[in-house]
Amino acid sequence: MPTGKVKWYEPSKGFGFLVTDDGQEVYLNASALPAGTTEVRPGTRMEFGVAEGRKGAQALSVRILDVAPSVVRAKRKPAETTALLVEDLIKLLDTVSNGLRSGRYPEKGQGATIASVLRAVADDLDA
Repeated sequence: MPTGKVKWYEPSKGFGFLVTDDGQEVYLNASALPAGTTEVRPGTRMEFGVAEGRKGAQALSVRILDVAPSVVRAKRKPAETTALLVEDLIKLLDTVSNGLRSGRYPEKGQGATIASVLRAVADDLDA
């Protein structure tokens, strides 16, 4: 069976393209992905069968060999640093909570800052 890497894949459209180890582009339909797989990242190594379709080579019976490494995971902060950020975030949210109990939302600038910190911590945790 030929092997190759995902060139691109768009889950909302349900298709993408693979590039075989010898450079041939192969169409990848969502129906060819393993059961339970709905998305693959560029660079993911796969083994697959190839059939000639109306528009050229098409992947069949895809098997994932290696998942592409996550760029976000590689760039995230060490766990100890994230723990300190979470502790500071808890203190910050406690202050916001006290204000909300008193009927006051944070000022617009402060609210935006808190939201961006929450998103950054969430991204690190979700990576």
